[in-house]
Amino acid sequence: MSIFGGGSSGGGGGSSTGTQTSIAREAPGVEARKLALYDQAAGLAKTPVNLPGIQVAPITPLEQAGITQAGTTGVGSSAATQGIASLQAGQQAPNISQFFNPYQSYVTDEINRQAQMATNQLSAQAVGAGAFGGGRQGIAQAELQRARLAQVGQAQAQGFQTALGAAQQQRAQQLATGQAFGQAGLQQQAMSQADINQQMQAGALQRGIGQQALEAQRQTELQRAYEPYQRIEFLKGIMTNLPTTQSTLTATTAPGSNPLAQAAGTALGGYAAYNMMQPR
Repeated sequence: MSIFGGGSSGGGGGSSTGTQTSIAREAPGVEARKLALYDQAAGLAKTPVNLPGIQVAPITPLEQAGITQAGTTGVGSSAATQGIASLQAGQQAPNISQFFNPYQSYVTDEINRQAQMATNQLSAQAVGAGAFGGGRQGIAQAELQRARLAQVGQAQAQGFQTALGAAQQQRAQQLATGQAFGQAGLQQQAMSQADINQQMQAGALQRGIGQQALEAQRQTELQRAYEPYQRIEFLKGIMTNLPTTQSTLTATTAPGSNPLAQAAGTALGGYAAYNMMQPR
């Protein structure tokens, strides 16, 4: 704080000016500590802060395995292909002939043989009775022929029904197998997708934990880097709240002589002396 003041003197009609300066300062000990704190802050501000870089947690092995598995195509395609083949085979007309009894011809031959034996026996009886070639022999032979054909037809019909049933059963099995393979293919795909999702979720959890660790490390490094600044701020707060005392230094400058006033006074004094010496 500065105070300026002035005064005047009437000597010789001149004037002079005096200056008084007052400087208010902190107590020496407090001022020295504040200046030292400022020097520390200035030096600290000149030093660049080594800020840690922002890091990103890499992909975890589980995530990589899930990505690799997700890029694998054709999961369940083998089962689906087999299922399609079975469905196509089941939709075609059944090949009944492959289910015919391979011994069917032997059955037919046996029926014909038995009928021939009955015919021969009937002819022998007719010869013995003296009715060979008669009407009764013809009727009996016709009945034997009808019976033979009926037995052959029945045997063939039974064989056909058996073959048809086997063909239909095979067709039903093919359709069921095709559907089963199709379901298996879908299940394989669903299971693979579930595995991928589980791997990705577990891997994301691991990566999240790793990212938190990196963030914690970075925050620790930031706190260490700015710890000196916090100390400076702490000291600043303490010094701001300290009771202050002031010392006052007063400097006074005395008014100096005015050469013009002195010269004028000298001249006036000489003029007055001259007048006194003149006769009246």
